[in-house]
Amino acid sequence: MPAKSFIDTNILLYGHDVEAADKHRRAMELLEQLWRDRAGVLSPQVLQEFYVNVTRKLAKPLAKSAAHRVIATYSIWSIETSSEDVLAACRIEEEARISFWDALICASAIKAGAEILYSEDLNSGQRIAGLQILNPFQ
Repeated sequence: MPAKSFIDTNILLYGHDVEAADKHRRAMELLEQLWRDRAGVLSPQVLQEFYVNVTRKLAKPLAKSAAHRVIATYSIWSIETSSEDVLAACRIEEEARISFWDALICASAIKAGAEILYSEDLNSGQRIAGLQILNPFQ
């Protein structure tokens, strides 16, 4: 069975931003592969950030009803977050010297049992708290 892979917000966003050209295509290929492999995971933070960005910040925003459908679809990948996860993020933030929000993504990925974190925001090839960071756009 393929390794669980955590998807950061930017990957999900590019998957639904048709104006993003090559990044849209690559993100869709990755998301489709993770669906086939049943290996994708994400957190409520990703879904929240996705909603705000996809409905407000794109050149061609997604209609809110369409964004609701995307969130409902990907909610099957979502893991719960807790106060313990916030504390884990605090430790990761200090150890890895990354933003708290990126550290919370890492803490959620670890909780989900992911081996890979796909993100454009972190350094591809880097390991953070045992996670392999990969940028699918490089």
